[in-house]
Amino acid sequence: MDHDDRNDDLRKRIDQCKAEMAEVGVVLRGSVTRRYMPCGKTGCKCLADPPVLHGPYFQWTMKVEGKTRTVRLTEDQAAIFQTWIDNDRRLRQILARWEDIGQDAAREIQGKSSR
Repeated sequence: MDHDDRNDDLRKRIDQCKAEMAEVGVVLRGSVTRRYMPCGKTGCKCLADPPVLHGPYFQWTMKVEGKTRTVRLTEDQAAIFQTWIDNDRRLRQILARWEDIGQDAAREIQGKSSR
């Protein structure tokens, strides 16, 4: 493969990353969890053996300035937030591939200079 073909290949791979990034919507970091919890009230079935916990409760957990923050969500909000978190993960995968393209380009240049 000659130089122009390699450059065309790199450009095509980068254009593919750009196209995929353009399809990503809202991006949000963190995680959504579904929890069942006891209330602790005397005589409540959540303290029985076996316990029947309350819930589900949905939570979004994220890091803010190095500290973990948790926010309670409705089930509908949890579904939306999960989509946004999935978008974040997808975006990170695309960026990782883009970085791999840069590594390939660097190796190509290094290979040329050592010849």
